[in-house]
Amino acid sequence: MAKRLATEYVNAKLQLTNEEMAEFIRLFEEQQLRLEVLVLDNGNQELVLEDVAGREEVRLTFERQKDYYVCVLSCRLVGPRLTNAMRKAVSAFRGSAIVNRIYSHYTMIYHYKNGSVQKIVESSKSGDRVVFEFKDTRTQLERVFRSRLIEREIDLIHSAVNELLDLRNQTGVAEEIGRIDERLAQLTRKLFILEA
Repeated sequence: MAKRLATEYVNAKLQLTNEEMAEFIRLFEEQQLRLEVLVLDNGNQELVLEDVAGREEVRLTFERQKDYYVCVLSCRLVGPRLTNAMRKAVSAFRGSAIVNRIYSHYTMIYHYKNGSVQKIVESSKSGDRVVFEFKDTRTQLERVFRSRLIEREIDLIHSAVNELLDLRNQTGVAEEIGRIDERLAQLTRKLFILEA
């Protein structure tokens, strides 16, 4: 199995509420990392995370924006403990990021959105290859279901229009023809909307 050389976070973004910020700090404490929390101007906070050996650190600056703490960062990590803690944080706190896991002959590029991996691409000298891509089948199935409901409604309107046209041809009373024409106009507008 190939040994990972480093992990790069490119434009990782986390947006946390006050409560989530406390949970975020607790997550890193549980990972047995050295943690220092600095409160900056305007309520901003900076977390300095360091592995226990003291060989690697990362600084996360959270800017206070209304009711949220927002952190945008790019960094390169080598140590497994800090790397693993960052992965857990991005996932648990619905972060978005591009994460490059660098190996000697290739790089695995993970695209995170709202804490979930949306796409994994293997990049090497021979080119890029999509290894995984999230497909939202539930939304696609709901769209197909709604589309079929609309098709059924269109069929029902077509049947109603045909019946009204038959009635119109059979009646000779002007008042009745006026009511049928009015109903036909309503159905035509509805049909136009559904078919669009």
